[in-house]
Amino acid sequence: MTSVRTRFGRPELYTSYKQDMALLNTTGKKVFIGVLLVIALVLPFSVDDDVLQLFATGCAASIGAIGLNIVTGYAGQVSLGHAFFVAIGAYTAAALSGDPDGRVLGLGVTEVPVWLLAAGTLSAVAGALVAPLAVRLRGLYLAIVTLGLVFIGQWLFREWTDLAGPPDIGRPAPVATLFGARIDQDSPNFTRVQQLYLLMLVLLVVFALLARNLVRSRTGRAFAAIRDRDIAAAVIGVNLTRYKVIAFAISSFYAGVAGALLYVIPQTFTAGNFNLLLSVQFIAMILIGGVATISGSIMGAMFITLLPRITSELPGVLPFIGEGGVPVHLVESILYGLLIIGFLLFEPRGLFGIWIRVRNYWKAWPFSY
Repeated sequence: MTSVRTRFGRPELYTSYKQDMALLNTTGKKVFIGVLLVIALVLPFSVDDDVLQLFATGCAASIGAIGLNIVTGYAGQVSLGHAFFVAIGAYTAAALSGDPDGRVLGLGVTEVPVWLLAAGTLSAVAGALVAPLAVRLRGLYLAIVTLGLVFIGQWLFREWTDLAGPPDIGRPAPVATLFGARIDQDSPNFTRVQQLYLLMLVLLVVFALLARNLVRSRTGRAFAAIRDRDIAAAVIGVNLTRYKVIAFAISSFYAGVAGALLYVIPQTFTAGNFNLLLSVQFIAMILIGGVATISGSIMGAMFITLLPRITSELPGVLPFIGEGGVPVHLVESILYGLLIIGFLLFEPRGLFGIWIRVRNYWKAWPFSY
């Protein structure tokens, strides 16, 4: 059987489950994704490195946001400890690739695939160890327990100076080498920011595709069943312990990868980077972008990453912000809160929901239904 289509591809009704669950089930989606990829590939040659650095950071943050959306959006397990798993990934990658003769722990393994996989794996192991708590707890109780991980992690890395360095100085970020060539330094053809942006863009595409295929699989359907009603899911045969462990492990793997990448561009980080605010930022990414959507995770991560750049321009527009007035960092914190509240009240599906409304409007135009 084939899909029912009218002129211009509307209304695009499906006659099989396979058609509805396809990765890109409409021509419009294929074209839109293709255009976005072309723009993303042209971007490093069209903007300055300081702007490109924000987009590279956004790509790395998007991977972490996708991971949080898997455990919170798709599996329904509220986690406020994402910063803890990001920290494990960052320190694992930095320790593996660091200078063996340096002032902090380093093993000199600088190949990106090695330390990236190790960072994700160690974070996944930590997530799997935490996951049994999710079987006994839910909702607010689980959120509070995972929140405690952030404070444990901050204390641990602040005290473990051989790994993390002095609290006020920190340690160098991972050294990035790909097939023997340094990509975190300028080359004859590309700047370091351009090279790192392209690396993070490729990794984002790979991890987004993997996550999209995961949520379309049997495992993804089990996650959705647990999220909607875990007791009912258990009654119909879903192994709650198994799938909650899988959700936390995969989410933590993504967080570890994101942590390994986030500080390659700034080249240094401290234990203070992995505080409660970082967890709140990741929560904001999925709430503002869209819960239980891969594309929403990316939109939210990009939005939150670019927000400081937007607020940095406010002192020139609003005289009461900046020197002698309201601090810019306070404005950022207020905006995080207002945006989360605003989207929860008026558009719970986030930026993805706004995109759906706009798309549906133009698909139905000139009719209003």
